Amino acid sequence: MAQKDELQVGVISDTHGLMRPEAIAALARVDHIIHAGDIGGPHVLAALQAIAPVTAVRGNNDIERWATALPETSTVKLMNCSIYLIHNVRELPIDPAEAGVSAVVAGHSHQAAMDVRNGVLFFNPGSAGPRRFRLPISLGRLTIRDGTVRGKLITLEL
Repeated sequence: MAQKDELQVGVISDTHGLMRPEAIAALARVDHIIHAGDIGGPHVLAALQAIAPVTAVRGNNDIERWATALPETSTVKLMNCSIYLIHNVRELPIDPAEAGVSAVVAGHSHQAAMDVRNGVLFFNPGSAGPRRFRLPISLGRLTIRDGTVRGKLITLEL
């Protein structure tokens, strides 16, 4: 099997139990999926796992028994890039640049955001779950190529 030179990673957060068909369609053909917490139920993870392997962390609202197996933070290595997952970036317990992390993925705020700090991509896909205030429904995609992680925010048309 030939090795791919690029990896597509779907990034979703704050689904709060709602797995929208538009989100499933937007995540089609990704190689891996990251869920940054406030999942809302094991059915969400099952739907995502039907698309691609999933790495997920527990959010502050994931308090039911099924969620106890999920970590609060996780690091996933994909194509020699380390991606650190946490639900609330304000609780970040590490210095990602010092730790050699390529990207930090978080949710919690329901506001999509992407910026680079000290050489590390900070990526929040926003919320793909129930609408909060007037914020858009969104998710994201990371492209990993040549040791670099690039992000793209995607607003879902409902």
